[in-house]
Amino acid sequence: MSQGTSTSSALKSDTVKLGVVMDPIADITYKKDTTLALLWAAEALGWSLHYLEQEDLYLYEGRAMGSVRPLKVYRDPQHWFELGERESMALAELDVILMRKDPPVDSHFLNAVHLLAFAEREGTLVVNPTRALFECNEKLFAQQFAHCIPPTVVSCRDAVLRAFQAEHGDTIFKPLDGMGGTGIFHIGPEGRNLGAVIEQLTERGQRQIMAQRYLPEIKDGDTRILLIDGEPVPYGLARIPSAGETRGNLAAGGRGVSRELTDRDYWLVEQVQPMIREKGLLFVGLDVIGDYITAINVTSPTCVREIDDQRGTDIAAQLMTAIAQRLAKRG
Repeated sequence: MSQGTSTSSALKSDTVKLGVVMDPIADITYKKDTTLALLWAAEALGWSLHYLEQEDLYLYEGRAMGSVRPLKVYRDPQHWFELGERESMALAELDVILMRKDPPVDSHFLNAVHLLAFAEREGTLVVNPTRALFECNEKLFAQQFAHCIPPTVVSCRDAVLRAFQAEHGDTIFKPLDGMGGTGIFHIGPEGRNLGAVIEQLTERGQRQIMAQRYLPEIKDGDTRILLIDGEPVPYGLARIPSAGETRGNLAAGGRGVSRELTDRDYWLVEQVQPMIREKGLLFVGLDVIGDYITAINVTSPTCVREIDDQRGTDIAAQLMTAIAQRLAKRG
């Protein structure tokens, strides 16, 4: 069977079983939730959906198991899901599992990834791969591309962090495991409140944090660029800070405006593509401010809905096609 025929068969199959590990579906924001878009796309292909929260994963006699509920999803802001009765299931019975639990990447998250790795070893496709979820801290992963990032230091030492701020003046301080702009501080050249910020973020010198030279281009937005199996979607989402803010994150009040990728954006993508593909990452979000990558998101990339709404794209369907192709290659 040719690859094209095999892929088409996988796309049309009603036997593909897709599991999703996510935050409580009842609590998502219907208008913009990316995971919901992925589930709509999978259901449109006739794939069966199986719902888990992080706490539903467990290990029994060396096998990854789940307390799984059948899931139906709808395009209705008043009624976007229905869950069936729970049943215990070996996760290896699922063809693919989307790991869509939002950060923080804490011990609970990492334990869940360990359990998913047991299913992965039995043949289930986990998106993104568990090894990559372990290795690719979203802020530290970008540090491997030093020619693509702004001046940065990672430390828990007061002296190191103060020296960096003294050298660069305007500086952003942030935790390594946050999301949505939480815990991000902008310290100006005068260094006001620097000691308190370092003390709080490092937990008095016990926790590594990141300091990065402030990029004034943030006024034009922190752009999310989505990659599907290494290929960029041609439109990004510039998350523009609200008045008086330095954070563009939508969760922090930023405004999302889709824009076409620039030549510089494509160059940045080219720099990370080989490693993205080497690690088998199917769904990745680059965060770009001005000419620089500030983070590479591999846990639960978002902004699909906003780009689709403004550009008429169907990014979730593209990802499902890539997943079907990956399943087809496995035979």
